[in-house]
Amino acid sequence: MIVRSLQEIEDTDRDVRSASGTWRSKRLILAKERVGFSLHETVLYAGTETSMWYANHVEAVLCVEGEAELTNDETGEKHWITPGTMYLLDGHEKHTLRPKTDFRCVCVFNPPVTGREDHDENGVYPLLTEPDEA
Repeated sequence: MIVRSLQEIEDTDRDVRSASGTWRSKRLILAKERVGFSLHETVLYAGTETSMWYANHVEAVLCVEGEAELTNDETGEKHWITPGTMYLLDGHEKHTLRPKTDFRCVCVFNPPVTGREDHDENGVYPLLTEPDEA
């Protein structure tokens, strides 16, 4: 059994800030736990814009605080995301999130991330893995 708090991972290697400065992600469960998914609390900052494309992952996002506009960059369709709203990127959609306020969400990734990922120039997380245990 693993019990872990957001407070205890603050300012550790599980507390990741994007190079772009648009988000911070506290990664509670990572690939090294070997449970088939990763779990994060992420805050995207008000007034920013983050374009993403999870070509290698499926992501589910549940908004718990704040408001943001989500745009499907492939279709132009826009959605207003507020607390209690979930979106699932089950088709690896290219998308952009524009938070009106600080936007706090809980994210689940499959396959799980290692904790070292950041978006590349295309908004993609690379597919990193943990070495197999002996």
